[in-house]
Amino acid sequence: MSRAFVFPGQGAQTIGMGKALAEAYPAAKAVFDEVDDALGEKLSTLIWEGEQDALTLTQNAQPALMATSLAAFRALEAEGVGIDAASYVAGHSLGEYSALAAAGAFSVSDAARLLRTRGLAMQQAVPVGEGAMAALLGLDFETAQSVAEEAAEGDVCQAANDNDPSQVVVSGHRAAVERAVEIAKGHGAKRAMLLPVSAPFHCALMEPAARVMAEALDDVDLNRPAVPLVSNVRASAISDPTSIRSLLVEQVTGAVRWRESVLCMAANGVSEVWEIGAGKALCGMIRRIDKSLTCQAVGTPETVASAVASLQG
Repeated sequence: MSRAFVFPGQGAQTIGMGKALAEAYPAAKAVFDEVDDALGEKLSTLIWEGEQDALTLTQNAQPALMATSLAAFRALEAEGVGIDAASYVAGHSLGEYSALAAAGAFSVSDAARLLRTRGLAMQQAVPVGEGAMAALLGLDFETAQSVAEEAAEGDVCQAANDNDPSQVVVSGHRAAVERAVEIAKGHGAKRAMLLPVSAPFHCALMEPAARVMAEALDDVDLNRPAVPLVSNVRASAISDPTSIRSLLVEQVTGAVRWRESVLCMAANGVSEVWEIGAGKALCGMIRRIDKSLTCQAVGTPETVASAVASLQG
């Protein structure tokens, strides 16, 4: 049985995530300590005891979600399940950094600093209020793309996340995204609504952030991952560090091709997926993409134990 480890993106953050792991596993606690040291602040205190609004700020949510994912992964390793239990890794947007850290391509410290830089750069790329994102439910990717093109009218409006067969997110200038919401309803969308996000991610408006990330990524060591990464931008497996570096830059403005990434893994023999970190949003998407895939969320001591037990069964 071939298995993939996948790592969640923004939106999965909750106060208290990872705390039980840190209390149960010294190796998980060490991840949070390493992230705190890398950032020069107690991000762990915010994650476990802070306010949801502060955790949701992009520059906090991104390293916090990576820390929680890596804490869960270190807990698995402590139970004898390492990266060699997976044939592929993948992550949703910022989750690619978690996937690469788990696969040994980045250090946890470098991943934390990169994600803090990425979060700030994405937030600062567009003045607050000028951009927006909207979820279009019940439309396939091609229809959502045509809706975005029709809504643009000279502004930026792009299909940003191809999450699953019934959920596509569009991103761009606020006025164009608001037009897309109305146009989508006319094209048969079950629902279309603006998302509570602070910036229009994964569209051309993020170009300033992509330039920042190109510089930041040039300054870190990036090793060949122990197992291939299924890239958001290409929806195919890559292992070459130079390619990974350039695709992480491209990812800032490019669409997250999650549906195709899951289909790529399934086509290459994956039958079981573990979502490692906070929440279980990716498992929901995966079930809608390919009902033959099994998916389990691994983000607490209990779910680590059940995941390990499933291997021993």
